[in-house]
Amino acid sequence: MSTGRRSRVLVLGSTGSIGCSTLDVISRNADQFEVWGLVAHRNADRLLEQSANFKSRRLALLDSGAYADHSHRFTAGSVTDSMQAVCDWCASDEVDIVVAAIVGAAGLAPTLAAVKAGKTVLLANKESLVLTGALMMDAAARSGARILPVDSEHNAIFQSLPPDYDRLNPAASGVSHIWLTASGGPFRNAPTESLHDVTPDQAVAHPNWKMGRKISVDSATMANKGLELIEAHWLFGLGSQNLGVIIHPQSIIHSMVQYRDGSFLAQLGSPDMRTPIANCLAYPKRVEAGVKPLDLVSISRLDFEAPDMQRFPALRLARHALESGGTAPAVFNAVNEVAVDAFLNGQIRFTAISLCIEDVLQGHNTCPADSIDVVLQADLTAREIARAWCHNTGQSLRQRA
Repeated sequence: MSTGRRSRVLVLGSTGSIGCSTLDVISRNADQFEVWGLVAHRNADRLLEQSANFKSRRLALLDSGAYADHSHRFTAGSVTDSMQAVCDWCASDEVDIVVAAIVGAAGLAPTLAAVKAGKTVLLANKESLVLTGALMMDAAARSGARILPVDSEHNAIFQSLPPDYDRLNPAASGVSHIWLTASGGPFRNAPTESLHDVTPDQAVAHPNWKMGRKISVDSATMANKGLELIEAHWLFGLGSQNLGVIIHPQSIIHSMVQYRDGSFLAQLGSPDMRTPIANCLAYPKRVEAGVKPLDLVSISRLDFEAPDMQRFPALRLARHALESGGTAPAVFNAVNEVAVDAFLNGQIRFTAISLCIEDVLQGHNTCPADSIDVVLQADLTAREIARAWCHNTGQSLRQRA
């Protein structure tokens, strides 16, 4: 960033929850940050509103159908549907910070473009590390890019590690283990036999966080925590044996780092994504985030318990995918997405989500994830197999009904 000017921020996924929270933090610190570009999928109404509020220099509406329907509402020539243009923006000398919050595999190309260009990347796109962790981290090492984790758990770990932490040599900092905390979702105490009949509305009713339907189901199965284990491996360089998950229902401690001397360092805060976003935007400084401070007296207690692997088999399967390496994490992610969608559409039961993941993983011939093409092909194949699995399972359920 040039001295004397505000940091210029390109927000990928600006109309989603992370994007909106990012813009809220920027608006509270307009003397330090300006919005250079906004990239949305299909929410033209919100993109127009954001553009008016932040006077963005670049706009993108990547869904071709939404672009065809709504581009006339924007100033002529001010909006594009070109992913290549977005990737070029990510590498532009005019951009200082890229917020990578596009959901799914669609976020891979622009995130990698930003990393290769040596940008400060605020990473909220899980797929970037789950699918292409080695490629992403190798590119960052070559370019000098700074990848700062926005997920509340990984940001908590980031805040609890020493500033000179070396992911290639964790032992030099005395780090022993990383512990990801999990709320346990809505079924933490439900009888396991009742999970067979869980409805989509029950599964998306998260006790602590306001999230989209897919990620809410991931929290209910704890597949999200499995994905976070894989992310933590790439971000912080620890093996599976040094990565753990602990259930913490209050969602106040967002994660912890255990050191060899017996110390545990943790980051506490209200369950509000603006805290990790503000931490990453201003790092190493601290800025106003608009988050309500904790009242530890009113909270009064913090509880912890080990996850029940019978209740949460997706967590076990994610660890297996991490330890298998190569394309296995991509397959885990792809099958989970297909199975969750099938569940939300009434095609399969809640408990079938993990069964689908396990069956497809068992049949997958893992290979090195040494290119995006290899990873995306594994992703595509896994999705096709998972859709067939869900279709056949759904037919079976209907025949028995």
